[in-house]
Parts: sequence; C-alpha cells; structure tokens
Amino acid sequence: MNSAKSTVTDVQASTPSSRAWRATVAGFAASLVGIGLARFAYTPLLPAIIAAHWFDPSKAAYLGAANLAGYLLGALFGRSMAGKTSTTFMLRAMMLLASLAFFACAWPLSVLWFFAWRLLSGAAGGALMVLAAPTVLAHVPPSRRGLVGGVIFMGIGVGIAASGTLVPLLLQQGLRETWLGLGVIGVALTLLAWWGWPTADAAPAHAVQHRAVKPSGTLKALYVEYALNAAGWVPHMIFLVDFIARGRGQGLQVGAQYWVLFGIGATVGPLLAGALADRVGFGRALRVSFIIEALSVAVPALDLGTPWLIASSLVVGAFVTGTVPLVLGRVHEILARHPAQQSGAWQTATVGFALFQAVAAYGLSFLFAASEGNYRLLFWIGTAAMLLAFVIDLLAAAKRRTPVPSH
Repeated sequence: MNSAKSTVTDVQASTPSSRAWRATVAGFAASLVGIGLARFAYTPLLPAIIAAHWFDPSKAAYLGAANLAGYLLGALFGRSMAGKTSTTFMLRAMMLLASLAFFACAWPLSVLWFFAWRLLSGAAGGALMVLAAPTVLAHVPPSRRGLVGGVIFMGIGVGIAASGTLVPLLLQQGLRETWLGLGVIGVALTLLAWWGWPTADAAPAHAVQHRAVKPSGTLKALYVEYALNAAGWVPHMIFLVDFIARGRGQGLQVGAQYWVLFGIGATVGPLLAGALADRVGFGRALRVSFIIEALSVAVPALDLGTPWLIASSLVVGAFVTGTVPLVLGRVHEILARHPAQQSGAWQTATVGFALFQAVAAYGLSFLFAASEGNYRLLFWIGTAAMLLAFVIDLLAAAKRRTPVPSH
C-alpha cells in the first residue's frame, strides 16, 4: 500500500516537470520564430534583395523597419487580443502568422505587399514576446525561473546566429528559395510547440483580474532602465558590421564574422544570465549586467584592437538576449505579492523597449548621417545610455532602503 502511494506521489511530482519542459521548448521555439528569424534573418537578406532588384536600397531599408513598427503593435495589443480568445490560441496563431509571412515574402508582388507582411511578422513577434515567457514561467518554481527564462530567450540568439550562417547557405539556392526555406523552418517549429503550451491549471487570459496595483518607484525605474538598454544596444545591432567593414576598412566578409560572434553571444547569454540570477537574484544580476554592458559598448569607440572588438561583439550579443530574462524575472520579484499584475507589467516594459529601440534606431541613423559617419559618437551614446540605466537602478535601490520616518 505504501509502495503504491509512493509510486503515485513520484508520478505526480514528475508530471509538472515534464509539462514545464515541454512548455519551455515551446517558448524557445516561439522566440526563435517570432524574433530570432522573423526580425534578424532580414539583415543578411537585405543585400540579396537589393542585388536581385526586388527593391531599391531605400525601399529595402524602409521595409526592414516595418518589422520594428509591427513589433510595437504586437507588444501593445497582444494581451488584449489573447483576452478575447485564449493565450494558447494566440500563441499558436502568432507562430503560424510569422511562418506564413516567410512564404508571402518569397513573392515581391509590390512594396505594399512586402511591407504588410513584414509588419505582420513584427506584430507576431511582439505578441509572442509579451505572451510566451509569462505563460511558461507561471508553471515554473521561482528557483528555476532564471534558467527556464534563459532557455526561452535563447531562441532569439539562435535566430541571430542562424541569420549569419544558415541564411547564406540557403541563399546559394536562390533568394525565393531562402524565404520558402525559412517558412518551412517556421512551420516545423510551430508544430513542435503546438502541444507544449500550458493549458491545465493555467489562469485564462480573460480571467477576472484583481484590482490594479499602482506601479512602485522601483518598477517605474525598471521600465526606464530596460528602455535605455534598448537604446544602448542599437549601435552594435545596426552599425557594428558597417563599423568593421567600412569604418575600419576590413571589408564586409570580416564584418559578417563579427555578426556571427554577436549571434554566438546572443545564444549563450540568456542561459548564463539566468543561471546567475538563480544564484544571486535578478536585481543584483541586472545591476552587474549594466556595468559590463557599458564597458563593452564603449570598446569600439576606444579603438582598443581586434581582441577587444571580438570580446565586445560576444558580450553585447550575450546581453541583448540575456537582459530579457533578467528584466522579466525582476518584474516577478517586484510584483511577487501581486502575480495577477505581472503580465501587464511585462507588457509595459516590452512596449517601452520597442519604442525606445525604434526611436534610437532612427535617431542614431540621423546623427550618423549628420556627423558624416562618426561611428565613435554612436558608441559613446550607447555607453551613456547603459551608465544612465545603472545610475537609475542605484538611485531606486537607495530610495527603497531609505526608512520612512514615523510621526
């Protein structure tokens, strides 16, 4: 009798772990399709699109920005759309939409056609960002959320790495075939994730919410810090390859190698950041990351040589994806007593991130043109943004520790 009870207990204990693992794989697949490939695969495709005369350079760059605009829309409306259906339905639908966009982009029927599908792919990525990780982490013990969050967001890094390795291989078969190949990969990953999303014992998206809690000063500071991080990464995300290729005169092939290094860092970053957070807490891990990021973003401006540039590419790539689970985990820490508010807070952080990233991308591009190609100015601005995030975090922590006088 005792043996039977023990067996049942063991099965019950192992079942949630198995469900959590399947959900983690689903989250990884969602970030890989919706952001890793839907956004970053366009970077190595851009020269091929121009060379094939699908669109001229100015229109091709404009079409690339459509994904950022769509991402902001998806982050804004993803949760409300899930509330009208269900979170699981939205997750599946958005992965299918991102995959369908790859197939649609294989035929450049017009600028409007291409723009619409790039916009939709960005919207799918934004919705997946605000829905996938919170859905999975709600079923994971707090002590393991750092590692699980790292695995989920590792999909972004894998997509960046694939954009520098897999896409050039597919391009050998042709531009249209490359888009179709990405579509097939998207569908395969969608099917892999299809039955992995949590359903049992999960609060539905349209469930009655508790009374909204006014954001604390710490939470507001976190929103600003995450947005400043988005701006601080832009010099590396947009100008790193061009800086190596033209600014240092080393050519496009060498510049592409640094992008692959950036992708390798982005692949392992979430795992390392998550493991660190599980040991020291998300708040401390985030504060350490700000300093390391600031130093790494400054390296190209200091012109310290090739070894330092390699380290800068790896480290900044690692934090581009590694900071995401840290911020999400920090949201959960701050709102530990108000779990119903965590998804909404994560959406707010993601919207601020998307907005600042888009503004910084256009703003730094304007400064680059106005300064006649001053790369160092861009990297110094990125460094300043990271340092400002660190200072804001310190001030918020000091204010939190200051005792309130009694009267």
